[in-house]
Amino acid sequence: MAVSIELTKEYGYVVLVLVAYAFLNFWMSFQVGKARRKYKVFYPTMYAVESENKDAKLFNCVQRGHQNSLEMMPVFFVMLLLGGLQHPTIAAGLGALYTVARFFYFKGYATGVPDNRLKIGGLNFLAVFGLIICTASFGISLVIRETL
Repeated sequence: MAVSIELTKEYGYVVLVLVAYAFLNFWMSFQVGKARRKYKVFYPTMYAVESENKDAKLFNCVQRGHQNSLEMMPVFFVMLLLGGLQHPTIAAGLGALYTVARFFYFKGYATGVPDNRLKIGGLNFLAVFGLIICTASFGISLVIRETL
């Protein structure tokens, strides 16, 4: 039995959060590019080696801040888009929190002190957990509808 899904006006907020995160991702990639020039770590080198570059840790922290955000992006996007189908305003709010927290996560990491990423940036984990709950709720509602 098929289930039709109607996108509400509020789902637009979910889409706009996705766009905001895309801009954040572009900004982070530009920061890595600037760090590559500043610390002289050229492509295709992914991470600097401390024995070869005195600023390796500083560059690597900038790189890891972006890389970790890329690693989490598929989970964030899927949970945001699916959870937002049933809970658009909650998902959009959690997605906005995630995006802002990811900015601070990156900025904290880029200081060269990895623990700084968690001061405000650690809220991203709470936000993504909330999105997982929204998506689980959506999945459960689909299963329950099918069995009724």
